[in-house]
Amino acid sequence: MAAGTDLIVAITAVYVVLMLALGYLGYRKTKGAEDYLVAGRNAHPLVIALSYGATFISTSAIIGFGGQAANLGMGLIWLTVFNIGVGILLAFAVFGKKTREIGQRLKAVTFPDLMGKIYRSPFMQVVSGLVIIVGMPLYTAAVLIGGAQFIKETLGISYGTALIGFAAIVAVYVIFGGLIAVMYTDAVQGTIMLVGMTVLLVSTYLILGGVTAANSALTAMSSLVPDALAGQGMTGWTSMPLPGSSIWFTLVTTLVLGVGIGVLAQPQLVVRFMTAKDGRSLNRAVLVGGPFILMMTGVAFTVGALTNVYFYQTQGKLAVAAAGGNLDTVIPLFINLAMPEWFVVIFMITLLAAAMSTLSSLFHTMGTALICDVWGRGRECALSLKANQAGVIVMIIASVIIALLMPGSIIAIATAMFMGLCASAFLPVFAVAVYCKHPDLLAAKASLVTGAVVWFIWALFVNAKYASVFGLSNALPGKVGILGFPWSAIDPLIIALPLSALVVLILQVLRGSCKPGEPAES
Repeated sequence: MAAGTDLIVAITAVYVVLMLALGYLGYRKTKGAEDYLVAGRNAHPLVIALSYGATFISTSAIIGFGGQAANLGMGLIWLTVFNIGVGILLAFAVFGKKTREIGQRLKAVTFPDLMGKIYRSPFMQVVSGLVIIVGMPLYTAAVLIGGAQFIKETLGISYGTALIGFAAIVAVYVIFGGLIAVMYTDAVQGTIMLVGMTVLLVSTYLILGGVTAANSALTAMSSLVPDALAGQGMTGWTSMPLPGSSIWFTLVTTLVLGVGIGVLAQPQLVVRFMTAKDGRSLNRAVLVGGPFILMMTGVAFTVGALTNVYFYQTQGKLAVAAAGGNLDTVIPLFINLAMPEWFVVIFMITLLAAAMSTLSSLFHTMGTALICDVWGRGRECALSLKANQAGVIVMIIASVIIALLMPGSIIAIATAMFMGLCASAFLPVFAVAVYCKHPDLLAAKASLVTGAVVWFIWALFVNAKYASVFGLSNALPGKVGILGFPWSAIDPLIIALPLSALVVLILQVLRGSCKPGEPAES
């Protein structure tokens, strides 16, 4: 263990007590279903921005994608560009205000509820809820793994104990405090994350001799690229892979586009728009959200790549080799070996904040989808606080079980899976819903089903990385995917999203249901 146990335990205890106190404050302010589900529709712009950003950025970005950067290099910085341009500017400017207006008018309380009310269709609500219930536990499990891996490395406890204890702490304030508690804790956690990641970037460059020395050393290591990666198109840690190569497809289609576009249709983020009291609140939130995302993702990807310099200079190994081949342990190992004791404590709190902020939102979204949108749709229990709390508990248990079953080096891949699924299934129908005066139900149904089904087929049987996780295609003799390269390297999003968009647009035009530029109506 790199840090003193007493110091870690003391500071962690203070942090946990603070989160539980905020959860209790949320509990006291939660008087009814609308408070529990959409925070009373009166959230402060700063709280919205920090909650959105802290929900968006998790241990998946810091641990999972940091490990991917150690393996594939700084090309992942393109994901930061997409995260800011698409995930913040486009999301708030194009979708945020319209979502808030329509959600408030229709009294929608969840993303599936919004889809169901806009399209006047129980089908849209239930199927949207099912996609969340089936797909979101993958992402939730990935976030749990990231937090548990660092706790395990730092405290020297078993992985199972770290995972279960971690989930239990988050569960307490989500179950009782609802979205008000989630957003309060998100705001504090986001502030902690910003401080911790800023210190991490500065400390890393100081350890490696400065910005110029560190970046030059990483560039000079291009000749050390492992043969297996070089054979797949990797050229170095400060350059992009060869266009059209296997690694290029993974980096661009899965990690950059899959996550960069997928963020637009994340149910747990869309709900944040519905918590704002007016459009100006969302405009103000952008001013905080953009720089926040820049620091969170930009630092994680930069430091991830630079860990190769540290491990090569100190151990004569590349970062992934030093971590025993598990990408998800690169950042935890680097922090515990390279950083002073005081920073290990700070970073553990930073990581706890990143994980807990995202987990709380995911637990809340899954639980309300289960109760409000699927099991309890149309019943009085759908708006019952106790019923929604029970739903959260069920989905927490499911996520912990999945996390315990997942293989290593899975965090970034599982994140890209869920975000790609959301974009393929939800993004076209979401865009039509908020920007079309007469969104067509048949077109929406066809698009939602096409996007989800095509994504699952491609993930289960074609994309080699995803297929190897699910294992169903292993039944085919000698194959991980049913198609060869380059199809086996292309992310399902690249196939499913265009098809889903084409279906909804063609049917809307053929049925004369929507005129471009006309706003949606209730």
